[in-house]
Amino acid sequence: MKKILFPTDFSDVSKNAFIYALKLADSINAEIITLHVYQLPQANYINISKYLHEVYDVAELSNFENYKDEVPVLRSIAEKNNLHHVKISHVLILGNLIHEIKKMSKEDTIDFVVMGTKGATGLKETFMGTVATKVMNDVKTTVLAIPEHCQYQAIKKILFVTQFRTEDIESLKRIVVLSKFFQAHIDCLRVQTSNHENKNDTMEDWSQIVKNQNILLHSIIGNDVEGIILNFIELHKINMIAMHVYHQNFFEKLFKISLSKKLAFHINVPILAIHE
Repeated sequence: MKKILFPTDFSDVSKNAFIYALKLADSINAEIITLHVYQLPQANYINISKYLHEVYDVAELSNFENYKDEVPVLRSIAEKNNLHHVKISHVLILGNLIHEIKKMSKEDTIDFVVMGTKGATGLKETFMGTVATKVMNDVKTTVLAIPEHCQYQAIKKILFVTQFRTEDIESLKRIVVLSKFFQAHIDCLRVQTSNHENKNDTMEDWSQIVKNQNILLHSIIGNDVEGIILNFIELHKINMIAMHVYHQNFFEKLFKISLSKKLAFHINVPILAIHE
């Protein structure tokens, strides 16, 4: 049985993303491990040191009580969506969220990390600042991030943003496997800025790779990369967007311009990040 790690802070954003975790688990015959990571308060004053144990005890009890109250809520979400048969286990742990996700992903052989993301909440913030994006960059497991305003839709159309590089082929194969569970169509989209056209066009090679499969290749030239992708998502009724993560901070460097800013404010479909 496959494993899905679901980090949660029990917020509305997280509960909304849980539906996607359940649907994915049901489709690929996976179990879900929910993960709630908490940190103890920092002591800022010397004279509090003698009360430190009491402070920590209260903090731990508070986290446990909150956890105990919220776990049944997740179970009720499963029942409400007729997914009560999905196997779910729960982990409450003291530590650093990113570190614990990386540790569990490796030790428990996690297949997917599914989590919600709030995106940007102010002009100075971007999608890059969210925990979900840090997980995408740092955790080697495939990550599915669910934007806060994303309402669940059956995954029938997947958009793979690519430059038709050779190193993207393995990611495409993994997307193809996932698409078969959902019986979904795949669109592969390359967006080239007018001054960065690909002289060694590998699109023809990809045409042979995807031959006789439910996959279409698209190449669009234009300088508004974010706008083109967003328009494509809307025009083709895309239910999930997938990207290959080449290196840390990949999302900040994609196409050598900021793809993140507009997507942070406008994208409302799940984002699948696949590592090398």
